[in-house]
Parts: sequence; structure tokens; C-alpha cells
Amino acid sequence: MEQDTAHFKPSRITDLIALKKGGASVTCQVSFEILPVEFAHRKNPFQAHIFLCRYECTTDGRDFSFRKCYARGCSHNLCPHVSQAVMIANRYLQRDYHKLEQAGIEIEKHLFTLEEMMVKFNGYQEEHGPVLAIHDYINIAKEGNEVAVDMDLEFVPGVEHFANYENQMIFMMVDFAVSCLGKTHHYERCLACYPMEKEKEEKLQKIEIANERLKLLYEEFDQAAIKYERVFFD
Repeated sequence: MEQDTAHFKPSRITDLIALKKGGASVTCQVSFEILPVEFAHRKNPFQAHIFLCRYECTTDGRDFSFRKCYARGCSHNLCPHVSQAVMIANRYLQRDYHKLEQAGIEIEKHLFTLEEMMVKFNGYQEEHGPVLAIHDYINIAKEGNEVAVDMDLEFVPGVEHFANYENQMIFMMVDFAVSCLGKTHHYERCLACYPMEKEKEEKLQKIEIANERLKLLYEEFDQAAIKYERVFFD
């Protein structure tokens, strides 16, 4: 059954795939932004960089765009290190490219680059160990190891700094505390965000998007026999 694209605005990768499977013509291009953001985290402000990908899409002749946050990085211990974040962002970006290709949606592949900062932080990975994302822990569980995950969901305000203006945003963050192989590791993801000034118009939709992404992740947790309790944004 074909999707009614006249009344449907894609806002995530899953939507594009559903449109394609429903018979729609879908084309897509990507562009990147690495933005400095001032976060007010538990009343302790700090600055970080967020890695955003904007998807410019055409479905049956209609143009749409949406953006997705792939990582957040900073130079202290309040979030993943910048050198880790750029690699995590690219790994999840490549997963999305693969999903789009599997659905028959052609896309020109580009990756995040942060050459100056990568040079500045050269050697960080060797000192602090390899970069692990949540799906690495899922694979560890699939190999027969016991893995448990505790999740802390939070609405985090932040100010995005562009060249000539600022955006006050709310970021829907999840902190994963992953216990496996005798250690506990912290890993975080942003599942959605919206402008503070449009909270009434967009908050409920973004909550739905974030919770749908959590549901997909929980399905993978179940398949890998990971111990966890389901939590959702509300």
C-alpha cells in the first residue's frame, strides 16, 4: 500500500525507508554541521560539539529535510571525547547509509571530518582505549557474555552557535551505563531535539520519534538477552 506523501513529512531514516517500501520515489542528499553548543547540564554549564547530518529529500516530487544528531563530544569528562565522538558519529552514519542502500535508496556517501581537532587530540584513543558504541555491547552480549544496561533519560537545554545567530534547543539525551566483562562503561546518544521556542508545536512529535528509536533499540537488546528495564520519554 502506497504512503500518502501529500500529508506525510519524513523526519527520520525509518520514514524514508517506509516511503520507499510503499512505492514512493525517494532521493536523498546529506550535508554536515559540527556546531559548538553550550549545554546547561544539571545546572553545570559546559561547551561541547554536536555532529549533525541534514538529510535533503525528495519524495514523489515533494521536497523535505530533517536533521539527525549522531554524536556529542567535548574535551572533558562530561560527555564523550571529541576524538571519540567523530568516530562514533561516522559509525552510526555508515549504519544509516547501509539501511538506505538496502531499501534501494541511492545516496552519495560522505563522512564527518574534524581534522584540526583530531590532530589536537591525537593519541587520545591509544591512551584511553578503543571507541565502543552501544551496538558493540550488543555484539558482546550476542557472543554469550552477560551485559546489563541502565538508562538515564534527560531533556537537556543547550544553545547552538552558528556563524551569525544562535538557536536555543532542547536535546533528548540518553546516558547508557553498560555493565559487562567486569566493568561499567558510559555511552550517550541524542535521540531527538527541538527548538525551545517551538516546544508546544514540536515536543510531542519529537518525544514520539525518540521513543520509537528506543523501541527499536530494545528489540535488539531482547535479541541479545541484555538485562535492562524499558524506559521512555514522557
